[in-house]
Order: sequence, then structure tokens, then C-alpha cells
Amino acid sequence: MKITIQDRPDGEEDEIIVRCRHLDDRMLKMIYALKEGQEKLTALKDGRFVQLAPRDIFYFEAVDNRVFACLERDVYECKLKLYELEQRFAETDFFRATKSTIVNLSKVKSFSPAFSGRFELLMKNGEKLIVSRQYVPGLKEKLGL
Repeated sequence: MKITIQDRPDGEEDEIIVRCRHLDDRMLKMIYALKEGQEKLTALKDGRFVQLAPRDIFYFEAVDNRVFACLERDVYECKLKLYELEQRFAETDFFRATKSTIVNLSKVKSFSPAFSGRFELLMKNGEKLIVSRQYVPGLKEKLGL
């Protein structure tokens, strides 16, 4: 793969051009990673709206018909539903772990099998999350196991 970087004059918009014979999974992941880095998610905390970078979010959790974005130390409320977030981040490191949780796999420190065919995730901030048995095959596929 050849990579060319060119300086752009001030005032011109940054541009990425992908030239390839076949758009394979590796190229798609790279494109989605670039797109994810630009995308922001609007969330609410203490009556104020803030813009969150998806790469900072550890996981999303639905509780009492409300969805929360959990960062390393902070929690923000999202106005999107879990299925909308799952669709929005489908080709990224986000993964549906339970009916009420979507996890950012890039924030997972380790994975280990748990009881009844489930998996336990140890997050980089020390929290432990569970992948329910019905979502374990998708996790293994996402990890290439």
C-alpha cells in the first residue's frame, strides 16, 4: 500500500482520496476509523449540551428508557436510542454486548469467558461488563476468533 501526504494551503478543506482495486475489509475499517474521528455525538449533562468524540466513550447503557454514554469518569445522557447508536457505529469498534449495552472494544483491557457461555470484559477504567451469551458469537467474529 502506498501512502501520499500533501500539504494543503490555508483555507482549503482537507481531502482524502482512496484509490484501490478492491475495497476489502481492511480498507473499509480504515475509512470508518477516519470517519469516526471526525464525528461527534451530542449529549447532555447538568442541563448543558456537550459534544463527545466517540473514541472517548467506553460504552453506552440503557436504563429506564434513557441512554447514557459512559466515559472514563463521566456519564452523559444521549437522546438517541441504542438501536440508533448501534446503526450509527456499526462498522466501528462499538459492539452490542447485551440488550442494554453497547461497548467500545478499543476501551477493553481484557476478555475472559464467564459462566453460562457469557464473556466478561475488563475495561481500561477498571469497570467490568458482561457480554451475554446471545452476543458472544458476534464478539468472536468482531475479534477474529
